[in-house]
Amino acid sequence: MKKNRLKIFAMVAALSLPFMGVAQDEPCIKLEGSSDFMSRYVWRGTDFGASPSIQPSLKATMGNLTVGTWGAFAVNNFTQFQETDLYITYTLKEKLDITFTDYYFPDETPGAVNNYFEYNDTLTGHVFEGSLKWLGTEKLPLTLLVATNFYGADARHNDGSLFYSTYIELGYSGTSGDTEYELFAGFTPNKPTDADKLAGIDRSFYGNTMGFVNLGVKLNREIKITDHFSLPVSTSFMVNPMAENVFLVFGFSL
Repeated sequence: MKKNRLKIFAMVAALSLPFMGVAQDEPCIKLEGSSDFMSRYVWRGTDFGASPSIQPSLKATMGNLTVGTWGAFAVNNFTQFQETDLYITYTLKEKLDITFTDYYFPDETPGAVNNYFEYNDTLTGHVFEGSLKWLGTEKLPLTLLVATNFYGADARHNDGSLFYSTYIELGYSGTSGDTEYELFAGFTPNKPTDADKLAGIDRSFYGNTMGFVNLGVKLNREIKITDHFSLPVSTSFMVNPMAENVFLVFGFSL
């Protein structure tokens, strides 16, 4: 009996090792939750909701793998735009993020019936996206993101095929004093065909032709509130040349 107990203890200990950190204050799985409060939800050059937005998030990180959820909820126009996403990211050698994202847009119109578990390609409210993001280096703080929709509620051509709407963004980051800054230029290569235009289909997921949709700068800094608490704040200035629109967005995180 004693030998059996030792075997059981050894088995439990072995199975527990992958879930134990190197030390008690270094857990194997790191859990994080936060919420951003933004004056507008502007994503890749498009304003979603025309409203201040609350954007909560949860994520769990284990080594190079991160699984999380992120949402955006309009404050003063609940019937227009809400979003709840799931994503999984694998970071390869601290140089490349490989991400799958499931975007979902609940319909908050009174009387609307949502079906989160509807995954039929032509009926679903989900959009599946795959993306690669090169993270740059300390000496060359450039990033390059390529993201493509590959299933679901993407824009469709006249023949019913997906646009495979794609967004490409080049970024550069740095610091000035106690302020971090990010410069970015976002581009979409998609455009409707002549047959699409004849059928009244005038845009992809990002715009009505090939071109730049998101140019701008974002500033981040922390404002000290107490000796133990600082408030992260951000300000972004963005221009969408294709839509001939401009945005100035402020937000803070808790």
